[in-house]
Amino acid sequence: MQRVSFEVKDTEAEKSSSEILSGSLPSTYRNPAMENVGNAVDDGSSVKNNPKLDMQKQNGLVKWFKKCLTMVSGESKAPRLDRSKSTAGQALKGLKIISKTDGNAAWTVVEKRYLKITANTDGLLLRSKFGECIGMNSKEFALELFDALARKSHLKGDVITETELKKFWEQINDKSFDSRLITFFDLMDKDSDGRLTEDEVREIIKLSSSANHLSCIQNKADEYAAMIMEELDPDHMGYIMMESLKKLLLQAETKSVSTDINSEERKELSDMLTESLKPTRDPNHLRRWYCQLRFFVLDSWQRVWVIALWLTIMAILFAYKYIQYKNRAVYEVLGPCVCLAKGAAETLKLNMALILLPVCRNTITWLRNKTRLGVFVPFDDNLNFHKVIAVGIAIGVAIHSVSHLACDFPLLIAATPAEYMPLGKFFGEEQPKRYLHFVKSTEGITGLVMVFLMVIAFTLAMPWFRRGKLEKKLPGPLKKLASFNAFWYTHHLFVIVYILLVLHGYYIYLNKEWYKKTTWMYLAVPVALYAYERLIRAFRSSIRTVKVLKMAAYPGKVLTLQMSKPTNFKYMSGQYMFVNCPAVSPFEWHPFSITSTPQDDYLSVHIKALGDWTEAIQGVFSEVSKPPPVGDMLNGANSPRFPKIMIDGPYGAPAQDYKKYEVVLLIGLGIGATPMISIIKDIINNTETKEQLSQMEKGSPQEQQGNKETFKTRRAYFYWVTKEQGTFDWFKNIMNEIAERDKSKVIELHNHCTSVYEEGDVRSALIRMLQSLNYAKNGLDIVAGTRVMSHFARPNWKNVYKQIAMDHPGANVGVFYCGAPVLTKELRQLALEFTHKTSTRFSFHKENF
Repeated sequence: MQRVSFEVKDTEAEKSSSEILSGSLPSTYRNPAMENVGNAVDDGSSVKNNPKLDMQKQNGLVKWFKKCLTMVSGESKAPRLDRSKSTAGQALKGLKIISKTDGNAAWTVVEKRYLKITANTDGLLLRSKFGECIGMNSKEFALELFDALARKSHLKGDVITETELKKFWEQINDKSFDSRLITFFDLMDKDSDGRLTEDEVREIIKLSSSANHLSCIQNKADEYAAMIMEELDPDHMGYIMMESLKKLLLQAETKSVSTDINSEERKELSDMLTESLKPTRDPNHLRRWYCQLRFFVLDSWQRVWVIALWLTIMAILFAYKYIQYKNRAVYEVLGPCVCLAKGAAETLKLNMALILLPVCRNTITWLRNKTRLGVFVPFDDNLNFHKVIAVGIAIGVAIHSVSHLACDFPLLIAATPAEYMPLGKFFGEEQPKRYLHFVKSTEGITGLVMVFLMVIAFTLAMPWFRRGKLEKKLPGPLKKLASFNAFWYTHHLFVIVYILLVLHGYYIYLNKEWYKKTTWMYLAVPVALYAYERLIRAFRSSIRTVKVLKMAAYPGKVLTLQMSKPTNFKYMSGQYMFVNCPAVSPFEWHPFSITSTPQDDYLSVHIKALGDWTEAIQGVFSEVSKPPPVGDMLNGANSPRFPKIMIDGPYGAPAQDYKKYEVVLLIGLGIGATPMISIIKDIINNTETKEQLSQMEKGSPQEQQGNKETFKTRRAYFYWVTKEQGTFDWFKNIMNEIAERDKSKVIELHNHCTSVYEEGDVRSALIRMLQSLNYAKNGLDIVAGTRVMSHFARPNWKNVYKQIAMDHPGANVGVFYCGAPVLTKELRQLALEFTHKTSTRFSFHKENF
């Protein structure tokens, strides 16, 4: 398609624009209604009554046309402006502006603005005032939009009536895909010839892929443009019609938003489900609170009974000590303060013992795997319980410290000799006269040092420090405090704390008999168990030094390591292990989900650079070997200088229980997909094994029954949501393997790229069309590069739950999530909502490390 292109400097463009608006063009370009506007069009000046001004504007118009002819003849040295860049780019940008326009504004608001603006123009709205009238901030695009809508309505000139404005307004606020697509092409087709050349198609692809942050599509724009031309220009005319491209886009979008609802019965079920999910509010407050409490207990009964038992035991211990000291002589001098201090101390002993149990990972893993305690004990919440106990310790320390420092010690100093005499055997025969006497005692020093170390460990364990959220806000020397390393090292101060705690308990006031000094009794078993676990870790890691077999570097700073598998290393999909690299730090162990399956003869992990240690290990591996091409494995046999790696594990995780559910919903955000990758591979392996067993006539009934009990999963839905297109390379080969091996269609894979505008948005329509064409032709998705079709933007999680509830009524669905905490609340709430209001039960589990 031959087309004339112009490049005019901004000042010239503004000048010519003003000339056009002022009426310098022939009358054929003007709306007849303009004749009624008169002076209003020229802002108070009359062209007809001013021959001199008329002549100046005509001369300006002649100069303007001469400049255009000069450009056409090639005499201008200015570069030619690519028509596709100016139109397609502006059209895509314009759609973004339209999407931000407040579509909820009522027509009445626009109408009021219209009446105010056109008060002096006989009810005609000027083109220059269109943006102001509809409330659009971008005046430049408002003019482009006005012209496009005018061309569509076959209107000429730069004024419109109220009826025409209303028609424009309705089209602007029609957010349907069809309407947006029509607007997009109207903005592009400025001369109304409806043609696009291959160069223009290529440029549109580049602009669309750039707007959606899809670099790989941008790099293959030539290939995809040729594919579209082959589809729509079979006669090799050199151009395609916009109408043909529009139909192709609509066809692709219709396919992308189509659903499996193919019967009236299913549609009725969907409507009924939607109706049942509508929020209702019981007017009776008591009944509403009862229902909420009932649902909470039903959903969280495991947590409820554990927390209730813990609180009950603490209350009993506190009350026991309070009553005990209230009946002693010391109460006459120190009053309730000593009772509070001793009651809090007793709860502290309990909590300092309990806080070690949730981090005894080997013990928890054994109990999870070998016993049925998991039915009653919420092992998934071990770290949450660890944090809850820490809060209990903080409260106990505060009560105990304040009671002693602010009350007991001052009262002892102020006591009369007669009052102090019965207490002399506990605090010394000579009554202390100075506060420092208590502070510098063994009890005082050990207590204050413990409090100091606890404050440090507790503070740096907060998410703001542990996750590095405060790093940018802290001054230079303190930036390292906001890191996982600071949390990890300061948390090991607990060794000193426990030593001081035993000393503090041994030199305790008011008790001299050894059997009444019960601190060591509380701590003996938990400390011994924890010490045993640490010894086991040290022993296992020393004999489980694995060899790195392969490594690969992927976009998004992800390092993949394939390691040799120790002989006795038995694990389940969904579990994790700790990794140590002495070249980075001989002391630090970090947890990573195992991405290989139990059937593989190797172990693999994916490490994303998110902190000091993960960045350091990537640096170490990059130093000993040149980074391989993206996604290509580098063999360890060819790189004997790979750093030494030690592992410890495996450890139990919530995701390992997926086999208990017939239907599972697996959700991974970014690198959070790692445990799910192992699970979907394991599902395929188990499904194939089950099919082979069912086809074999050998196998005893007992063997078949055993397999049935250990593996119940019949259907799996995997949703992987990631921000960048390049991250799909992390598991590209695995996705292709799953798509090829899943003959029974047990697993439904959904890859979502959030950098792309959602499906149904015109700005991603071209990408969707290319995706459909390329998949039909080559069987590959252009976004992920796999055999699995990708989706755009974030999933509508409510629709995901709804679809599963419709497909599996009465089923118990296991929902397993690994990713940022931001999505946890929504997924858990939806699981509760659908469990309460449908026949399908959703059990939500979140990974915790």
